[in-house]
Amino acid sequence: MWYVSTRGMAPRVNFEGALFSGYAPDGGLYMPEELPLLDRETLHRWSTLSYPGLVKELCALFIGSELIPRDDLDGLIDRAFSRFRHREVVPLSRLKNGLNVLELWHGVTYAFKDLSLSCTAQFLQYFLHRREKHVTIVVGTSGDTGSAAIQSVQGAKNMDIIVLLPKGHCSKIQELQMTTVLTDNVHVFGVEGNSDELDEPIKAVFADVPFVRKHNLMSLNSINWCRVLVQMAHHFFAYFRCAASLDSHVLPPVEVVVPTGAGGNLAAGCIAQKMGLPIHLVVVVNCNDIIHRTVQQGDFSLSEAVKPTLASAMDIQVPYNMERIFWLLSDSNSQVTRTLMEQFERTQRLHLSKELHGKCPQVLPGPCFGSQVPRSSPGRWTDS
Repeated sequence: MWYVSTRGMAPRVNFEGALFSGYAPDGGLYMPEELPLLDRETLHRWSTLSYPGLVKELCALFIGSELIPRDDLDGLIDRAFSRFRHREVVPLSRLKNGLNVLELWHGVTYAFKDLSLSCTAQFLQYFLHRREKHVTIVVGTSGDTGSAAIQSVQGAKNMDIIVLLPKGHCSKIQELQMTTVLTDNVHVFGVEGNSDELDEPIKAVFADVPFVRKHNLMSLNSINWCRVLVQMAHHFFAYFRCAASLDSHVLPPVEVVVPTGAGGNLAAGCIAQKMGLPIHLVVVVNCNDIIHRTVQQGDFSLSEAVKPTLASAMDIQVPYNMERIFWLLSDSNSQVTRTLMEQFERTQRLHLSKELHGKCPQVLPGPCFGSQVPRSSPGRWTDS
C-alpha cells in the first residue's frame, strides 16, 4: 500500500512514511494511492467482529505485513485499547425511534480521539524501537486532541511532544489535562489566538522540509493519515450493529450523524463509503459552519471570526480534512485539489465548481447543535 499527497507534487510513501509525517512536502495530505473495495463476503465476515477486531482488519489492509507482521499488529492494537474503561472499548447504546449512539468516550481523557491516538502511538513506538530513532511531535489543539495525544505518548523515551494550546479556547478540564502533566517529554505552551490561527505556523514549519528532517518533526493532528485510518472502524462497527440484515440482495443503508470540527471522522466515513460500506453521512456542526455551507452552497469560505461555543473542539473554521474529501469527490484528481486548496490559502474564499458541488449530497448537511435532527432512517446512529 502506497500513499500519495492530495496535491500530487510529493513522492509517494509507504505507511511508515505517512505515519511519521505532518503535511506532505507539497502542503497536501497523504491518502492511499488506491482504496480497496470490500465485497459482500468480506462485509459478512467482518460483521461479527468486535471493535478492536475491526481495527485490526482495517489496519492490516492499509499497513501491510511487510511493515508490521499480523501477530505484531494484533498485539499493538490490543495494547492500545488496554486502558479503556469499557470491556467492549466502544459500546452502542440503543435509544428510541431507531436512534443509536456510539459511545466513543471510554478512553483516558473521555475524548473520542483516545481511540485513534492510542493506536497511532503504538505504531510509532514499534517503528521507533526498530529504527532506534527519536521524533518530536508538534500538535495544535482546539480541545481534545492535545490531551489525548499527551496521554498516548507521555513517558516515551523516543518521543517528545509539543502542544500548542489556544488560551481561553479550551474547556477547563481539557486545559488541566494538558497543563498538569509533568512528564519530561511533554511540553505545553499557551498561545494567543484560536486553533485555526495556531495551525498557520504549524503548517509553515512543516513546509520547511530540511528543518523537519533535521529535527525529525511529525504531527498527531488528524492531518496524520493514521488518525483517519483508525476512525474508519467507528463507521464499520456501527453499521454492522445497526443494519437490519446483511442477507438481503441490496445491503441496507444506515444514516450516520457525525459532529465535526476539522473533519477527520467525516473523511473516515467518506473513505468507508468509497470502500463499499452503504452509509449515508450527515455532518453536524455548530455556528462555525463552513462545512455546512460547503455542502449546501458550495461555499468553502471563511467567516469573519471563529465564534466560541460550549463545543470548543468544534470551533474550527479551517477543517483541513475537507482537502481529503475534495480529493475523493474529484476522483483522486490531485491537480483539481491543489488548485482548490491553493486558492483557498491565498484568498480564504472558495466556491466549488458545479460538478464538484454536485457530488457533495452523498454527505448530507445537518443543522447546528441545539436543533432537531430529522429522524428518517430506522438504522441511523450518531457518533458521540
